[in-house]
Amino acid sequence: MMQVIPVPGTLDDKTLDTLAAALGEWPPKEGLLFDARATHWASPYGLTALLTLGQAIVEEKLPRPRFTIPDSDEVKSYWARAGFFQAAAECFELVGRVPKKSSDAPSDVLLPVTPIRATEDVHHVVERIQERAQRILTSELHLEPKSTGRFSMSLSEVCQNIVEHAGTGGWVAVQTYNWRKRLGRKVAVIATSDSGIGFRRSLEASEARKVGERWGDASALELAVLQSVSRFRDLGRGQGFHQIRRYLGRWQGKLSVRSGTARLSIVPPWDEDESLAENLPFFPGSQVQIIIPAQEGNAP
Repeated sequence: MMQVIPVPGTLDDKTLDTLAAALGEWPPKEGLLFDARATHWASPYGLTALLTLGQAIVEEKLPRPRFTIPDSDEVKSYWARAGFFQAAAECFELVGRVPKKSSDAPSDVLLPVTPIRATEDVHHVVERIQERAQRILTSELHLEPKSTGRFSMSLSEVCQNIVEHAGTGGWVAVQTYNWRKRLGRKVAVIATSDSGIGFRRSLEASEARKVGERWGDASALELAVLQSVSRFRDLGRGQGFHQIRRYLGRWQGKLSVRSGTARLSIVPPWDEDESLAENLPFFPGSQVQIIIPAQEGNAP
């Protein structure tokens, strides 16, 4: 038997919960086919999370999942140019005609879908994005030039988290787009996703007894993101999210971290998301999204 899992028409940080709910119990007991024929848009968060799902199933030694590609030629072309299908071929059996990957990524893709497996990958990603990021952040998002360094720092931190904490590889993508419905401005988005052990298991040995009965995915996220707690005891460790929060506070950016059955968000004034969502449908690994909006008028 094969279970068919419909991919939402729009796949982002919110509709990922719908996809997770459709999975049912984890790990799945039968083969899976992910049907994206009706999908017409996916954020960097959505694309990297899809890859994590395929990777997690393969790492569970389960049958290789199948993935039916979108019907829309425009969507197929965009996903190909953004590097999704090339990455997906590693963990899915792709069903449908996949367009050839163009050598040129779309102009709004700062970084195509890229694997993160070692520290060298993190350095490569930061170097690759530096020049284009500076141009777009200053000319299109109206951030001051020195913000580029903080943007690269944020990118480096969330990628390095995969290397140091996940226990497996992951994916990163960076994109800009007009967020008309929710903000009415252009945004830059960094998204990472991995199929690793998650925040709860990473901190369990050192923190679970202190927290007591409340211990779980949500409390682990609060410790890591809000209190800078790390499983590494070296002085100065665990400061990555603290630095990211400081940077995003200056530019009214948003940070969202999902792990297991919980999602914690640092919510700016322009958004109405809840700061902590618990008892969500389980999704493997950890997913991080950073959103930086264009500044209204000139940068402060």
